[in-house]
Amino acid sequence: MLLSYIVVIFSLLMGGIVIISSIQQNEEKELRIRSMNTARTVAELTDVRNAIQEPQGWESLDPIIEEISVINGTDYIVVMNMERIRYSHPVKERIGKVSQGEDEKAAFAEHIYFSKAEGEIGTFIRAFVPIKDAELNQIGVVVVGNKIPAFLDIMMNVSKDILFIVVLTLLFGLLGSILLANHIKKQMFQLEPYEIKRMHEERIATFHAMNEGVIAIDNKEIVTVFNDKAKKIFNVKGKFVGQPIRTVLADTRLPEIVERDQAVYNEVIQVSGKVILSTRVPIHKDDELIGAVAIFQDRTDVAKLAEELTGVKNFVEALRVQSHEHMNKLHTIAGLIQLGKPEKALQLAFEISEEQEGVTKFLHEKIKNDALAGLLLSKVGRGKELGISVEIDKNSFFSTFPNQLDQHDFVVLLGNLIENAFGAFEQVGVEDKKIELSIEQNENVCALLVEDNGAGIEEAYLPRIFDKGFTMNKSEGTGYGLFLVKQIVEKGNGCIEVSTDKGGGTSILITFPMEMGAI
Repeated sequence: MLLSYIVVIFSLLMGGIVIISSIQQNEEKELRIRSMNTARTVAELTDVRNAIQEPQGWESLDPIIEEISVINGTDYIVVMNMERIRYSHPVKERIGKVSQGEDEKAAFAEHIYFSKAEGEIGTFIRAFVPIKDAELNQIGVVVVGNKIPAFLDIMMNVSKDILFIVVLTLLFGLLGSILLANHIKKQMFQLEPYEIKRMHEERIATFHAMNEGVIAIDNKEIVTVFNDKAKKIFNVKGKFVGQPIRTVLADTRLPEIVERDQAVYNEVIQVSGKVILSTRVPIHKDDELIGAVAIFQDRTDVAKLAEELTGVKNFVEALRVQSHEHMNKLHTIAGLIQLGKPEKALQLAFEISEEQEGVTKFLHEKIKNDALAGLLLSKVGRGKELGISVEIDKNSFFSTFPNQLDQHDFVVLLGNLIENAFGAFEQVGVEDKKIELSIEQNENVCALLVEDNGAGIEEAYLPRIFDKGFTMNKSEGTGYGLFLVKQIVEKGNGCIEVSTDKGGGTSILITFPMEMGAI
């Protein structure tokens, strides 16, 4: 509030200075014209011409010039002959004396001009006009001087007007300042500027102190918040507030929130090559979308640990299944021995060994990722427990994950597809239960195929099988298996093809480009 008063008073002061300076300039112009007109009039008077040609002419001329000065309101009029002897002067002692002035030399050469001279009482504007006789011969010079009003003099002359203007302007200025200040304060929730500054600093400090990365944009995709944790997560440096988000980080998916006006919670995405848990929410004010904010948590290390744990879990599951299977077969061998049939017992032992060695060797040679090999080995064993034959295509091969995907994604993908295939046999009486797997890969495409001869999917359910929470197994299904599959496929820019026959089985083919954008 005080600042607004100071601004009004300062503006009023500067305006007054400008106005008075303008008045001073106008006064000077008017004095120039008046001085020149008076000088010309004096130079044309016959009495002046006659007097300056007489030796004591000043005795008759000075009273005339003094009267003319009073009538025309000039400060002084000086008349000199060609010998520079003064015939009139405001200081009577100087009459009859020779002038020693330098700026009047041009006037004795028939020049008409103005000059400014600094005196003891101020600055004077002086007009110089030559005096000529009837034959137009120069016989003298007239100098008319008028004092230019000083700044303070003008103020004194217009003091009443200025006082009225000042009071009126100050009154309206202060009233306007009060109304403007109250309006601004209302817009700022009745907060003072120092309080707004403190809140802004606290807000910025809070964002930077958070352990999660925070990025916010406005509805034009311009960055408004980019905290230190976000810079650390994405390994970037600099000040990004005010820049388009797409030029800072191209894959934050924040612009999608502004376009769709829909929140996304706890989604795992990859940004700048890192596994990120992201929550992205639109920002509204008075039902108007004004931007979006994202909270990021770096899950790269956690994902790596999960991959390792997943691999261990798959191998443990495979070992558990194998242990259970071997225990049953050992009981069979022991029974054969007890029945006195050692040859059959030995033959069975060789068959079991060759079978197990063949599966393990195949997975070791064809599947170059231990976690996937362990997963497939465990699912083969799991199928045997359930009475389902899990067959892996002999031409299968896998060595490298597609772009944007990792070990964890493939374990979740294959695991859920195979488990869904197991579930397809729960309510169907098929004697020869079979699941066929195929993993093929070249430099362009990675393809996964899972086929079963189970119950199949009703045509009415097909549009919904990838929806979150949808399941056909009401007793044990969670509705998340195929939903996760769809998310991983979208993450890898892949395609899903589902072929099904009610009562005849289901085939799911998933293809991924080995380079993003290839499909």
